[in-house]
Amino acid sequence: MQWMELADTALRYELSGSGATTLVLVHEMGGTLDSWDHVLPALNQGRRVLRYDTRGAGQSEKLRGTADITAMTDDVRALLDALGIGGKVAIAGCAVGGAIALNFAHRHADRTAALVAMGPALSIPPERHAAAAAAADRLAAGTMRDVVEASLGASYPAHVRFNAAHYQEFRARWLANDPHSYAAINRMLIGMDLNPLCPDLRCPVLVMAGAHDPLRPPSLIEPLSRTIPGARFVQVEAGHFMAVQAPAFVAATINDFLRSVGI
Repeated sequence: MQWMELADTALRYELSGSGATTLVLVHEMGGTLDSWDHVLPALNQGRRVLRYDTRGAGQSEKLRGTADITAMTDDVRALLDALGIGGKVAIAGCAVGGAIALNFAHRHADRTAALVAMGPALSIPPERHAAAAAAADRLAAGTMRDVVEASLGASYPAHVRFNAAHYQEFRARWLANDPHSYAAINRMLIGMDLNPLCPDLRCPVLVMAGAHDPLRPPSLIEPLSRTIPGARFVQVEAGHFMAVQAPAFVAATINDFLRSVGI
């Protein structure tokens, strides 16, 4: 792992594999670049893979106040430029990472060869804004352990804990999050709506949804995929954290998609 100081933040990252093409992986809220550990060996064969801890996550610089989706999106381009990775890249993201990836594909279309959006968290319905703000305030005043059972009970419920060791590792890593940064990302989602960007995407797009994800279920994500020109939709036997809960299927699905578009 390495670190890079950009204009106004410092990020931990890893660049692995080799080849003429590059895939960027963006983890979920509460995750780190380690969220991709179980799919990485299948994805970096014949291509480079760049994964990193987003602002506020893992061992990247922490956040206070409210995060900004534009800044988090532009971090990807800044990291690519700093590493000398030119041309177009494929980008994949899960949940909030899916929102960053989708925003990158729209905002930096000149650098995007393909997009994989896994249960992308593009907005929070207005009727949930007040509850989400109150939850963020409570979290910022407490610890991750205060909310771990409720949060992972929804995003990583018992019936998708197919691998007990993977779950225990994920839970321990999740508990190590900075609650202020986690709250800041929650607040960002309250004021964000990236849904209007979907019809304007012009690169090949794969949209994935976890069959057992109560937060971003297929009933929400499949209609979203139909607003994206030419997008493919795949349902995964997993919950919210697909790359951890169903790594073999996720890796194979992403590989098949990328190879079909020459990446």
